[in-house]
Amino acid sequence: MQLIAKHILMDIIIETPKGSRQKYTYEKESKLFRLKKVLAPGLVFPYDFGFIPGTKGEDGDPLDILVISEYHGFPGCIMDVRIAGCLQATQTAGKHTYRNDRYIGILEQSSVFENIATLSDLPDTLIDSIKLFFSTYLQAEGKLVQWETDLNARQAVEKLTS
Repeated sequence: MQLIAKHILMDIIIETPKGSRQKYTYEKESKLFRLKKVLAPGLVFPYDFGFIPGTKGEDGDPLDILVISEYHGFPGCIMDVRIAGCLQATQTAGKHTYRNDRYIGILEQSSVFENIATLSDLPDTLIDSIKLFFSTYLQAEGKLVQWETDLNARQAVEKLTS
């Protein structure tokens, strides 16, 4: 992590590229990517989806991040992103409920989103559509998501570094 012009710049790893219906996951043991599932017809990842290396969520996996950009990555691609915020959530699968937040990052090389510093710089409709995507694809798997208060860039970075 390095500080760039008041922003924290982080390396993240893409698991599932923008526009993909196939969800991939990184297997630490094999150091390879595995096709984990195929989303329901009509659902595709709206942006590149991956994880923040060196972190761990309540589900035991590294923390999730969705990278807002006009470009596409690929599984295993390392990207430089600025943290714009965090969509805090609890997720329930059966009788088990746990935190499963989604961090939102902006690709450092993006020209379309270069002026986005925090979640409030993005249209509410974009944030709502991201939440709807995650809620819909998880509901198709029998999981429920309860969205909580969103964190701005500063709050999200503080949460990551605490």
